[in-house]
Amino acid sequence: MDLPRRMRRNRRSAAIRAMVRETSIAPGNLVMPCFVREGSGAPQPIESMPGCHRLGITDLVERAREWSDLGLAGLALFPVTPDSAKTADAMAALDPKGLVPRALDALKTALPDFPTFTDLALDPFTDHGHDGLQDSLGRIQNDPTVEILARMAALHAEHGTDFVCPSDMMDGRVGAIRSHLDATGHQDTGILAYTAKYASAFYGPFRDALDSAPKKGDKKTYQMDPANRREALLEADLDEAEGADILMVKPGLPYLDILRDLRERTSLPLAAYHVSGEYAMLRAASERGWIDYRSCLLESLVSFRRAGANVIFTYGAADAARWLA
Repeated sequence: MDLPRRMRRNRRSAAIRAMVRETSIAPGNLVMPCFVREGSGAPQPIESMPGCHRLGITDLVERAREWSDLGLAGLALFPVTPDSAKTADAMAALDPKGLVPRALDALKTALPDFPTFTDLALDPFTDHGHDGLQDSLGRIQNDPTVEILARMAALHAEHGTDFVCPSDMMDGRVGAIRSHLDATGHQDTGILAYTAKYASAFYGPFRDALDSAPKKGDKKTYQMDPANRREALLEADLDEAEGADILMVKPGLPYLDILRDLRERTSLPLAAYHVSGEYAMLRAASERGWIDYRSCLLESLVSFRRAGANVIFTYGAADAARWLA
């Protein structure tokens, strides 16, 4: 007589569960996205993202020391640009004395081996809040935007960033950035491409943090339609062929199927972005006593790893690293 297999034998204790566990997560899988602002003074809390702040450069460096000591994979830098510096042509993005170059100088002086990931998109610098330049009818101009992004990448590389991260979703930008980086002597600067970035409703708190929401219209003509799956494979093929070093899926949990598709498609490392709306939901529900933030955050991060992510951008990176330690 065949006896039924008893699956619970491998679940009997914490030690046995750990022994047979298929998926692991460590601080070295996590990147902390952070917001840098002009000026000094106390960190500015972001109401829609509990636990997150807009940091002056001095405070940013001190936080980065903590994150490095926790063993995080690095930090992703997003600039809070004053309204006075925002223009239709986004020229503040190319200012060698701008916020991102100065922040990179401070970070690399203090922590030369702690990896930095810098965003390449124009929305923090445009007065209209879009990721690209506009024509007279308000249409996003692809190729002129790509030209600025390539120059922006070289500027970040000059100030020591480890990876530039084009999040704009313009066509052909990875190849143009790679060519310009190589031509300007920055062959060692990596590209983490936002390969499958969807026109998602989960970005609201992030746009609050940067005050970067579009003043008119939306981003659906350049970010991906949430209903599309196979299109992500085309984007991945293009970014890999154009020279990307890491491919990203954004947002995270609603798009784990896309992450898994890319894992089966490419041998490149994969990143996932646990975005502001996903993080804010965990914090808000936890504050109301409806869920346990720690358990739900760690479960979410394990799901990214299980689906195939090597790297996870999450605002809970420092929290998770402390618990994992």
